[in-house]
Amino acid sequence: GGAALRRCSTGGPPRGINKPVIDRIIRVDHAGEYGANRIYAGQMAVLGRSSVGPVIQQMWNQEKDHLKKFNELMVAYRVRPTVLLPFWNVAGFVLGAGSALLGKKGAMACTVAVEESISDHYNNQIRTLMEEDPEKYKELLQVIKKFRDDELEHHDIGIEHDAEATPAYSVLKTAIQLGCKAAIYLSERI
Repeated sequence: GGAALRRCSTGGPPRGINKPVIDRIIRVDHAGEYGANRIYAGQMAVLGRSSVGPVIQQMWNQEKDHLKKFNELMVAYRVRPTVLLPFWNVAGFVLGAGSALLGKKGAMACTVAVEESISDHYNNQIRTLMEEDPEKYKELLQVIKKFRDDELEHHDIGIEHDAEATPAYSVLKTAIQLGCKAAIYLSERI
C-alpha cells in the first residue's frame, strides 16, 4: 500500500560548480533580461507604429530569446528568481514608455544607457567565470558572451539612431545607468 517514488526529471545543476556565484549570475541575468523585455514593451507601446518601431521590435525579439534562455538556465541550475520581478515589470515598462514619450531619440538614449550597463555587467561576469574555471563554465560563458555581443549591437543601433542628440543626453544616460547599477545590485542579492 505505499506510494511509488517518482524520479526527478532533471539531474540538477552540474557537479562541482560554485553554486553561490552561479546562482547570483543566473538570477541577476534573468532579472536583467526580464527588465529589458519590459523596457522594449514600453517603447513599443508608444513608438510601435512609428518609423523606428521595426528597429525596436528587432531588438525586443532578441531580448525575448535571451529571457527564454535564462528561464531554461534557472530550471537547469535550480536558481530562484529575484523577488523583485513584479517591481522590474512595472519599472521596466515605465522606463521604456517614458523614454519613448521623449521621442525616437529618447528611446534610443535609454537603449544606449541600458545596453552599455548590461554589456559592462556581462564583461564582469565573464571575468569572474574565467577566473573560476573556463572549462567548467564553458556553456554559460558562451551564452553570456553571445548575449553581451547582442547588447553591444543594440547599443550601436541606439547611437546610429541619434541617441546622443537627445536633449540632456548625458544627464538621462547617467540617471538610467545609476538605476541599472542599483537594479543589478539588488537583483543579485534579493
